[in-house]
Amino acid sequence: MGVIKVSQTFRTKVTPNRMFKALILDSHNLAPQLMFSSIKNVEILQGTGGPGTIKQINFTEASPLNYVKHRIDELDEENFMCKYTFIEVDGLMTKLDRITHEVKFEAYGFGGCRCMITSEYYTKDNMEIKEEDIEQGKDRAVGMYEVVEAYLLAHPHAYN
Repeated sequence: MGVIKVSQTFRTKVTPNRMFKALILDSHNLAPQLMFSSIKNVEILQGTGGPGTIKQINFTEASPLNYVKHRIDELDEENFMCKYTFIEVDGLMTKLDRITHEVKFEAYGFGGCRCMITSEYYTKDNMEIKEEDIEQGKDRAVGMYEVVEAYLLAHPHAYN
């Protein structure tokens, strides 16, 4: 099994607390509202939101994927950190065993935060993953974070 590790960082003018609440703790409610053209809904298949919870994100017909399932592995609300694993990704599981993500929000500047995302792609039998597939995944993640950031900036009392 091969492992491809990818890291990315971006900054926002929103506090770590609000970004964490919106993107991690309440994403199953907020993401379909804000990204309705690509996310149909998010179902909680098992658990109550903490470690062990399994969620399924169902995409609209406009998306190249039908769904993804992920499991929350760690959730640290005090330090604004979450680790989760994509355990099923429609159309990609022939090449991948799983994809793990660690997301951490840290205070940065005056009232903003830095978001750090580390992803590990575990390939089956050292299969090749195209760089463009990884870049598309990174772009989708950052795009989602930017949409949530814009919402939080426009609604300063949300997720306080």
